[in-house]
Amino acid sequence: MKLDLTDMLYALSYALDKVEAELLGVETGHGKRVAYLAILMGKEAGLGEEELRDFVGCCLLHDNALTEFIHGELYGLPTLNSISAALSDIVSMKKTKLEHDHSLTGEENIRLLPFLSDVKNIVLYHHENADGSGAFGMTASKTPLKAQILHLADLLDATRHIRPESITATEFEELCLWVQSRVGSIFSEEVAELFFKAVTYDKITYLSGKDLLSCLHEELHKETLDYSDEEIRNIAKLFAKIVDYKSESTQYHSRSVAEKAEIMARFYGFDREKTIRFYFAGAMHDIGKLVIANDILEKPGKLTAGEFAEMKYHPDVTYYILSQIKEIPDILSWASNHHEKLNGNGYPQGLKAEELSFEDQLMACIDIYQALTETRSYKDEFSHEKAISIMHDMVKKGEINEKIVQDIDTVMANLTD
Repeated sequence: MKLDLTDMLYALSYALDKVEAELLGVETGHGKRVAYLAILMGKEAGLGEEELRDFVGCCLLHDNALTEFIHGELYGLPTLNSISAALSDIVSMKKTKLEHDHSLTGEENIRLLPFLSDVKNIVLYHHENADGSGAFGMTASKTPLKAQILHLADLLDATRHIRPESITATEFEELCLWVQSRVGSIFSEEVAELFFKAVTYDKITYLSGKDLLSCLHEELHKETLDYSDEEIRNIAKLFAKIVDYKSESTQYHSRSVAEKAEIMARFYGFDREKTIRFYFAGAMHDIGKLVIANDILEKPGKLTAGEFAEMKYHPDVTYYILSQIKEIPDILSWASNHHEKLNGNGYPQGLKAEELSFEDQLMACIDIYQALTETRSYKDEFSHEKAISIMHDMVKKGEINEKIVQDIDTVMANLTD
């Protein structure tokens, strides 16, 4: 399957930025701003195009394990009246544990991506200080330079709030003094020197009034490669994992939908290329849920009209994210139309049967079946028989495809026997 991996990571970083905004209060665009600063310093350090491209991927995904960390901390609490309040408490009280654990898991996750150069320990050590006072106790001499660059770029954006549209020359000088004052403790002389040479006031203010993504494309050329099925599967697994850990009740949902999508694709005789693309669509169908607040995702009772309206927004976000990846128009449709109904009563577009492909309809049925057969905050899991019965009721209402429901019944019954 052909894909520009960096282009895809640019698109998906939008969703990760939304997670950081909710969990850490970081402004949207964090991943791309960090990547831009890292590109400038990476070029100054002499990184080649391939190495630079992989480094940018690590920068975009440096906090990929945040949802997994929060999941482990949040749902171990004995009571949980307000998820948003609990998130704030966890972040403030467990900063060192957060830096340690999400870096460790993030490093493991990043290994799923088919990078062409060595990216070992970049994500793992991106919170290490030059004097060894970081989460892993690594001094600058033991920390890879690219991890140090990422650390500096991350801190500048997250704590110093570089905003190219508003920063003055005086504020930039103060920023440089802030970096200089921390040489030897937070930053090494080597990485500070890279910053002073590469990140000039002109380079920062160049972003003013410009689209950040277009600036990133100016600094790094596009490259479309043909990835193996296993490589595509690993990319999909990583992002399905990030999505699933956003919510306790859906911690395996995307991965399970992807697995069932592959099973049904083979049942219908899709060729190898189409099968892996359908699997990918299943893994990515709920990527838009990363922008939905946990208080809504985890609400045990019925959602209010306003909350349901926000929940219904997630397929739009899925569409927005995936539409930025040029090589996957079919996947875009299969993933973002999973809540449409044949009678036009679905969302977000209210499409009708003649506007939905067979694959759209199949993905919708797989998603419904998976949701029915798993535990949610508002219900227990249903048996296969109960789920199929509910789906047949939906057929009678003109919502979903009867033949597909019959086929899912046949295929999944054999799996559960």
